[in-house]
Amino acid sequence: MAFVLTHLVPGDPAVANLGDRASSDPIAVKLYREHFGLDKPVPVQYVVYLGNLLHGDLGESEQSRRAVRTDLAEYIPATAELAITAMALAIVLGITLGVIAAIQRNRLADQVIRVVSLGGMSTPQFWLALVALFVFFYKLSWVPGSGRLDAAVLPPPHLTGLFTIDALAAGQLDVFVNSVQHLILPACVLAAINMGLFARFTRSAVLEVLENDYVRTARAKGLPEVTVVFRHILRAASPPILTVVGLAFGNVMTGTVLVENIFSWPGIGQYSYRSATGLDLPAIVGVMLFVAIVYILVNMVVDILYGVVDPRIRVA
Repeated sequence: MAFVLTHLVPGDPAVANLGDRASSDPIAVKLYREHFGLDKPVPVQYVVYLGNLLHGDLGESEQSRRAVRTDLAEYIPATAELAITAMALAIVLGITLGVIAAIQRNRLADQVIRVVSLGGMSTPQFWLALVALFVFFYKLSWVPGSGRLDAAVLPPPHLTGLFTIDALAAGQLDVFVNSVQHLILPACVLAAINMGLFARFTRSAVLEVLENDYVRTARAKGLPEVTVVFRHILRAASPPILTVVGLAFGNVMTGTVLVENIFSWPGIGQYSYRSATGLDLPAIVGVMLFVAIVYILVNMVVDILYGVVDPRIRVA
């Protein structure tokens, strides 16, 4: 499907990548098509692509002139670092607020949290990113505005591709601090939107189990409220929360195009945007396969966690 959809997109990759002057030269266009195999019929291109894919070859990017696998290996860690940071913030804050809202149902705290969560879910990502960039970078100068590091700071030695971890592993605390400063703003923008989603789903899931007999029994035994919430309520409410968290993580890993472009974050979102606007067919297919793999892995992990958090679910 990925291969077919990319070839159904209107436009000529040769014209998009060669530019106006070179694309007017029939010899240049012919050589370009021969180099990337675009002169062959589409079914033949597909068979060739599948054969290369079986050997781990995703083809050559028509823009970077590098292997698509090499490009993905460079851009995916940047997105992963941003996604993991944003999801950690969103999970901690969203679930905490959702539990508080459920326990304080129909009280002032519940009403405030519901308004805040609804606002977070309804706010467009690009608008929130632009406002955050204008206020905290341009006006207040509290955090850096773009990129993963300052221009004068060299990246740490490559280990995982995550600058924070690589800097700590290399003992470069100044690089670590700089990378964290650059992470704060885009991560908070992504976290704000998902935090509202998690808070609303957590509230609904907790309310469904709040009045169950085992919860009343635990409270009647005199157990501390913290123990009742974490051991009895949250565990029973975990399956729907895990589902939402898994889908949100997959979305953040694969759908941060606007945020990455606004903050000039060199991740998979920015790479996919450039590939789409330049009709870079091998790169587009590579990104689509990456998206599919992310969602497959996320759903598999969520299914496994169901059996861990809920003793009523058993994996055969």
